[in-house]
Amino acid sequence: MDYDGVRIDDGSERTDNVNDYKITCIDFIKDISHDYEAWVDYYKLPEDEDKRRRAGIRATIERTNEWIAKVAQTIKAVDVVMNDGIQKMAESTAGKPFEIGVFVNGKSSYTLGKSGIIDVNVKSSGRQGRKTKLGFHFKDDRFRIESTCGAFLDETSLPTNEFDLMDIHLKLNAEKAQQRDVISFTVTVSEMENDLEFDRRGVSTIIHIV
Repeated sequence: MDYDGVRIDDGSERTDNVNDYKITCIDFIKDISHDYEAWVDYYKLPEDEDKRRRAGIRATIERTNEWIAKVAQTIKAVDVVMNDGIQKMAESTAGKPFEIGVFVNGKSSYTLGKSGIIDVNVKSSGRQGRKTKLGFHFKDDRFRIESTCGAFLDETSLPTNEFDLMDIHLKLNAEKAQQRDVISFTVTVSEMENDLEFDRRGVSTIIHIV
């Protein structure tokens, strides 16, 4: 995945634009991180939790900008990686009050995959006996997804019940994907109490198609 060059089949002018755009977006990720750290300041958290959230934000800056520099090959790919980083910084800022993990090929957050149907394993458990269920990212949109290849999460036959220990599998359709495509998606899980949503968190994952 260590691509130092960018794709040149679109012509040298396009290549220059991609490189310029990468620099702009790398700077933007650094700049916007200060806004998220300011929110952590505002929350006045216990020291351990404060450190945990800041560490998450800083790790996201480093990994996102590495992916912008080395993985993204087009303007669209840079956008996908940048937006994934912004989403991850927001998630670090909000913290993770209950257990939740999203795994592709056994890895979370940043991972590799091949074109086709990609298995997405979602695990979670609530606090103090609460259950969890698959939630909605925004109103009627269950998932946030952005890609360079028209990827989508299959929403047929989704498990909608509540779980004591959630361990479910989603299908990510990346059949149109080609090498060097990128896919970013967010899975949201709701913590439930007495049939009402008590809390909710999203976890974002980015996949580099190899």
